[in-house]
Amino acid sequence: MKWLRLHTLGRSLIVFWVFYSLTGQATAESGKLWSAGRYTFSDEMGGFTITGISGKGTRQDPIVLAEEFHSTAPTVLIIRTEQTNLKDPAEDIGILFHLRVEAVNGSGHPWVEFGFELQEQLNVPSDYGDGLSFYQPGDKKDAIDSRGYASFSDDFEPYDRMIFRDGKIDPSENASFGFPIADFTPKRTFYLVQDPRIPSS
Repeated sequence: MKWLRLHTLGRSLIVFWVFYSLTGQATAESGKLWSAGRYTFSDEMGGFTITGISGKGTRQDPIVLAEEFHSTAPTVLIIRTEQTNLKDPAEDIGILFHLRVEAVNGSGHPWVEFGFELQEQLNVPSDYGDGLSFYQPGDKKDAIDSRGYASFSDDFEPYDRMIFRDGKIDPSENASFGFPIADFTPKRTFYLVQDPRIPSS
């Protein structure tokens, strides 16, 4: 009888472990939070799917975010951090980090441009004075690049926006965008609007 109870207990623990593993994984996936460096990234607002993440956020080891875009409508990547203490930007990590977006065109339409816009408050332009930018006060030589587009523009006012141009990404193809992000008045949450653009009719 004692052996029977132990055997039953063992089977129960195995069933519980399998259930916990499956539900734990489902919870992580449904939360749509991906962590790297000091930050978490979320696709919870829809329109695209994060499929992978790696890196620390330094220039030598940028955070690489793999994403697939399902339409040509602008999407919002939510970026969060609990570590808002100021750091020396010369350390190349902390309030300054380097991000690389690996974007798959799943929209069914060619992209002729691709835009990024930083916002400290959702749907409110980030102006020069709020401290959030694509590292506007620093030397960005060789820090911004793209595979798929030959040029870009970088605007500080009336919003923080970059637009990559002179290229074309057909459906099912992918593009890569690398750039720094700095927040000198750190907030726990800010937003990156991602805007694939199709040819005008």
